[in-house]
Formats: sequence, structure tokens, C-alpha cells
Amino acid sequence: QVQLAESGGGLVQAGGSLRLSCAASGRRLSITRMGWYRQVPGNEREMVATLSIDRSSNYADSVKGRFTVSTNKIRNTVYLQMNNLKPEDTAVYYCTMKNLGADYWGQGTQVTVSS
Repeated sequence: QVQLAESGGGLVQAGGSLRLSCAASGRRLSITRMGWYRQVPGNEREMVATLSIDRSSNYADSVKGRFTVSTNKIRNTVYLQMNNLKPEDTAVYYCTMKNLGADYWGQGTQVTVSS
């Protein structure tokens, strides 16, 4: 089992920045893929950014050039640096990690961007 603990959400004005963190804990960590999704009530969860073991990354078009996904040396934490935030970035952000073939999700953290 893997547990994911998220932090860093909050309220920010448009144009501001936030950094989300998600730390994994568990007995056997061999994470091969990690990333962030977001969801607005009434909408499907959408991919924001992902990072693979080969360090290749993928971003939603709406966040390219503004958001950066990264990890630490031992690949048990994933970060999402969000710059130049827009009101349309308001959502609950979920981290996800693939460990030994299974997908795990965080509990979600609210990001609210005021205009």
C-alpha cells in the first residue's frame, strides 16, 4: 500500500503562484510515474502534468509555460509549481503515482484563484 499526502493548496490572486507537494509513504516504493490532475465540480478529472521515470513530462495545453512538474532525488515526492495562475485554474488538485503497477491518488487539495 502507498499513501499520498498533499499540501500547498490555497487561495491566491490571479497572476500569483503556488507550489503543491505530494509525498508518498509505504513499504515498497518503486514509483515509475507521477503527476497531477484537477477536477471542477460537474466536470471530469483532467490531466494537468505527468512525469515518468525517464524524466519525460507531459502537460495540458492550458498550463504549458506556466506550470512545472518535478520530483526529488529519491522519487518519493512530486511537486507542481504553478505560476501566473488564472481564475480558470481553480479546482481540486489530485496527485497520483504509479507504484509496482498500481495507481494511487491523493485526497485532493483545493486551489482557488481570485480575479
